[in-house]
Amino acid sequence: MQPSKAFVALIAVVALAACDAAEVPEKQAQGPQPPIPEPSQALIPTVNVAPAKGWPAGETPKPAEGLAVNAFATGLDHPRWLYMLPNGDVLVAETNAPPRPEEGKGIKGMIFLLAQKQAGADVPSANRITLLRDADGDGVAEAKSVFLKDLNSPFGMALVGDKFYVANTDAVVHFDYQEGATELTGKGEKVADLPAGPLNHHWTKSLAASPDGSRLYVGVGSNSNVAENGMEKEEGRAAIHEIDAKTGTSRIFATGLRNPIGVAFEKGDVLWAVVNERDELGSDLVPDYLTSVKEGGFYGWPYSYWGQHVDDRVEPKKPELVAKAIVPDYALGNHVAPLGLTFAEGTALPQQFKSGAFVGLHGSWNREPLSGYKVIFVPFADGRPNGAPVDVLTHFLNDEGEARGRPVGVVIDRAGALLVADDVGNTVWRVTPTAQTAAQ
Repeated sequence: MQPSKAFVALIAVVALAACDAAEVPEKQAQGPQPPIPEPSQALIPTVNVAPAKGWPAGETPKPAEGLAVNAFATGLDHPRWLYMLPNGDVLVAETNAPPRPEEGKGIKGMIFLLAQKQAGADVPSANRITLLRDADGDGVAEAKSVFLKDLNSPFGMALVGDKFYVANTDAVVHFDYQEGATELTGKGEKVADLPAGPLNHHWTKSLAASPDGSRLYVGVGSNSNVAENGMEKEEGRAAIHEIDAKTGTSRIFATGLRNPIGVAFEKGDVLWAVVNERDELGSDLVPDYLTSVKEGGFYGWPYSYWGQHVDDRVEPKKPELVAKAIVPDYALGNHVAPLGLTFAEGTALPQQFKSGAFVGLHGSWNREPLSGYKVIFVPFADGRPNGAPVDVLTHFLNDEGEARGRPVGVVIDRAGALLVADDVGNTVWRVTPTAQTAAQ
């Protein structure tokens, strides 16, 4: 039964009244040693969502100095994730959450669904992957076609040899691929099951292939905020799975990662992930982060955060696990919701963007003031984060605090430009050097 409009409005009013303002500036909550203040809990969590507005005609995000931006493709249906094929074709997963009949129960559940609706995240899933082709090289895709359809909330993608892998919300499947193909047909062959089910709180399943193509790594988010549905609902979740690409044999590679959305390899064989941390501990907790992922590593969820900071909401306690919790490499800010991750290898952007990671920050809902809603670059030196993050693409929010767009997946195209999927603006943006910068 749907709640009445009056009841939904009441929840919204109570939630907004419960807002606690951040005391730690967003930039101070970034880097290898962010402040970890005492938690602030309320009966009703802070709900502060940028309403989905979309882009007025002729407006774009604002690029950093020395960069330019244009719309590579428009008129998409909730584009979330991007993948580059070797021939230069760009694939975009047009996708959203599957039906989740157990999601949204109780007052907090209804508040969550209300926030999702306001943020523009409640649209039905198109369940397809679309191919974008820029044959004339002018930076705009003049051809758009359905590459794969009838999928199940697809997200991550990877091409290994002549096999194209897709991470649906419930399984990794593969299809036969030939270079230049504009459409793949058939149901695909299942490689390995993934945790899903009628709750499926964090439904996205990211995917990265090892450099030699023999293994697939899948990010699987938790089924809750902090295991409030019981640990039996968390089997195989808050983890990165490693799958043998040939046999489909799967094992847990690392655990305690609440929602590891973007996963990617940096040059050699070091796996990295961006992770959405827990909510409802106040506007100044907990930092979302970028981290290298160690085999067998435990990163704290749900028992602790940022190493050994115990989350008192979780029962029973697990001090033996907390003692082993790995401190993440680099904080991205509180509640910024990092989703997209790609490394700068092959970029044609200016020198300051040549070594490091591009991250799409989808934006907060549980913080006052809003945070995220931009694309940043984390500089690296000797394979590690080194220095403060740099804004790459901003102004996804207008002056009224409405979301004209929200960045998600990021990828470097064949010409070295940065592509950004925008699931509120229904656009893929293309970031390039300005003519003056490129000539330097």
